[in-house]
Amino acid sequence: MDTETAWNVRRVLLSVLFLLIVALPLYPELYGLDEVTPFTQLVSFRPQLLVLVFLLGLVMLLRWNWRIAAGLVILLSLTGGALIAPRDLSNPDPPPAGTRVLTVMVANVLGGGADAGEVARLIRTHRPDLVSLPEAQGDVRQEIEAHLQGMQYYGYTQQANTAVESATSVLVSATLGSVQFESEKLDTDKVSSQRPTTPKPGAGDPRAQTIGPVQQTTTQFGHVIVTGGNLGKLRLIAYHGYPPLPSAVTTWKQDLEVVKGWCSSGAETVLAGDFNATTDHADFRDALGRHCKSVAPSSGAGLQGTWPADRPVFFRTQIDHVVVSEGVVPGKFSTYEIDGTDHRAIIATVAVPKS
Repeated sequence: MDTETAWNVRRVLLSVLFLLIVALPLYPELYGLDEVTPFTQLVSFRPQLLVLVFLLGLVMLLRWNWRIAAGLVILLSLTGGALIAPRDLSNPDPPPAGTRVLTVMVANVLGGGADAGEVARLIRTHRPDLVSLPEAQGDVRQEIEAHLQGMQYYGYTQQANTAVESATSVLVSATLGSVQFESEKLDTDKVSSQRPTTPKPGAGDPRAQTIGPVQQTTTQFGHVIVTGGNLGKLRLIAYHGYPPLPSAVTTWKQDLEVVKGWCSSGAETVLAGDFNATTDHADFRDALGRHCKSVAPSSGAGLQGTWPADRPVFFRTQIDHVVVSEGVVPGKFSTYEIDGTDHRAIIATVAVPKS
């Protein structure tokens, strides 16, 4: 082998090695490292990383010796972009005959930091059937209700432990009838003697019940399961997943396993909340499986970032979702700014079978 041939082989091998290194933070699941810090956190921003890799490839084209590597990383970024594009190009299907449209809202209120008046204004404007409020303790929920005088909503709060962020609240429109609120507990023998009751409709109703902090739920943070009333077989679940902190990826996975159980149960389900996971997380996709889908990617809004809200659009990722099971048709999806929280609120429509 002459010197020039040897050098070309070396360039190809080095270029392939460079490609494998660049692909690692983009697709850690291919290496079995998607649950290892920092790859779990980095993959949340896969669309942005693909753009940066594409720009890197263009810069590398300026050097003749780097052009093989440049071509490979450009091809990688274009392929990744093509796989992501449907999230932004899909169109929502019209509601099928024999269904009714429900509007679902999610607003992570950052432990009460969000402006309650702004949250209430969104509710007044869009009149959602369900409002999922991660990180809202009972007093925060009631403050929002106080701005909704004249509107009829049931309120309920589930707080899994003493941490403020473990509280999850819901507001449910009285148009859904006399619904029931519940949560899955780790040990049903330790439930507080004060059983939750269905509050009568009315904004700010002091009889709106809360359970917690009394007992850890099957999720690290509290969740609320809404059933009954005019929902028929449908259940609405307000959810807040544990974040994939470097020291708590296992806990993050455990919460997603609960989501997987809900999705694979066969029950008609709408999940709404802060999942602390994106469509690019293999664990999130595995949790949804073949039975559930996120509304945003199904309606051409899969690249509308919801966190962190104080960063420019390009630097946000979508961790707040409305997820629907089989039998429920995803509709429209939009995000809205709320002062005082690091999340954008989301409002989505879904078509569900008539009761």
